Amino acid sequence: MSSATRAPVRRPLIVAAIMLSSFMIAIEQTIVATAMPQIVRYIGGLSLYSWVFSSFLLTQAATTVLFGKLADLYGRKHVVLAGIAIFLIGSIGCGFAWSMPSLIAFRLVQGLGSGAIMPVTMTIVGDLFPARERGKVQGWLASVWGVSSIAGPLAGGLIIQHLSWAWIFWINVPVGLASAALFFLFLREDVEHKKRSVDAAGAVLFALAVAAFMLLLTEGGSGRVFLPALSLAVCLVCAALFVLQERRAADPMIAFSLWSRRVMATTNGASLFSGAAMIGVTSFLPMYVQVEMGRSPLVAGFMLTAMVLGWPIAATWSARNFHRFGLRRVLIAGAALIALGGVPFVLLSPTTSPYVAGLGSLVMGFGMGFFNTAAIIIVQDSVEWQERGAATSSFVFARNLGSTLGAAALGGLLNWRLTSGGSGSLQDIQRALAGGSSATLAASKQALGEGLHLTFWGVLAVAAATLLLALWVPHVELRPRGEGHGG
Repeated sequence: MSSATRAPVRRPLIVAAIMLSSFMIAIEQTIVATAMPQIVRYIGGLSLYSWVFSSFLLTQAATTVLFGKLADLYGRKHVVLAGIAIFLIGSIGCGFAWSMPSLIAFRLVQGLGSGAIMPVTMTIVGDLFPARERGKVQGWLASVWGVSSIAGPLAGGLIIQHLSWAWIFWINVPVGLASAALFFLFLREDVEHKKRSVDAAGAVLFALAVAAFMLLLTEGGSGRVFLPALSLAVCLVCAALFVLQERRAADPMIAFSLWSRRVMATTNGASLFSGAAMIGVTSFLPMYVQVEMGRSPLVAGFMLTAMVLGWPIAATWSARNFHRFGLRRVLIAGAALIALGGVPFVLLSPTTSPYVAGLGSLVMGFGMGFFNTAAIIIVQDSVEWQERGAATSSFVFARNLGSTLGAAALGGLLNWRLTSGGSGSLQDIQRALAGGSSATLAASKQALGEGLHLTFWGVLAVAAATLLLALWVPHVELRPRGEGHGG
């Protein structure tokens, strides 16, 4: 049974710890997305641009369910503290990165830590608060993303202009240490430890399969044959072995019995596509605003701010009103807004006002706020307590997997357009990212704009898929309490 039902807890301090750890991850997304065009200027590696996002998301997705299971078996406290430590190690390493491959390697470590932090903190909220209070708390947590959306672009712009870009990653250290201290001091648990297996082999096979698939998406349009073919073979073999491993594992990474339930399959499927839409905007909109529209990194960052400001506003409103309108209606409304928010991005041109991009971000942010608040409560209240960690992590896993594959697929689409357009080499385009204004770079910048425009059509497509799947989510009755067996 959860410690929340048997031991006194200092809930406000634990919520503060959750908010700090969430802020550490949230601000990382807005800062890195805003600063990446400038980081490429210093360390190169434009062809690996999307891998900076995909690598983080890969290990996050591969380990989310694994850490959710560990939290069910051994308690939330130990897992979240380990996650914070790993995330800080990765952050320090990112600041010392000397090339794009080294930055990607340390981002893998960061993603590993995030894979523990995100699902376990959400599970802690599920343990401590009944469903009707949980929605309100999730609104508070969503406000963290709103604050980070303002602080991230501002801090990123100031760091790029006045300090080394390494501080984009190093600012995580004091925040992470403060969060860890609060968890260590105030989170009380009384967990019955059982000797049970953990599906590490499944996590490794999954990571290899997804990494190979990401490489296939990235290199598929490069004109080379050997590497894509090898990636496809590795992906298929590892995927087959993963399925076999999950069917025989005592405690599988993915419980097919859990995912086979309609409510889990449809909600997580919609979450997967919403993650792909969100990462597409987060990763590529700053580049379009900076290179094609000629705006500063600060302006580009604030275009993302609109998304993350809309998110907590919608999350807070829906948390207060889902009992009135119903979780399913709130979920569908959110999915519809995500799709609607994708429309302005396909209308962008170099002469378009940045406010158009901001409008799309704002509408999509409202959609994500409605959608995610309803979806996580649907998932958590459709299972018993002993499955809540696995169910919560399955939701986060699906969204992260969507972001991982979305970043890779949209990045592959961009690379394909750049290499097949015949409008300059990647080196020319990289110089354009560095701020070159020579007429000789005009064709390269045009090709980059066309490639980014193609990715925005991809964003719109996966946003529409989110809505289609949301329509299939069944009605779920709220549990009257948030602990025990969920009832």
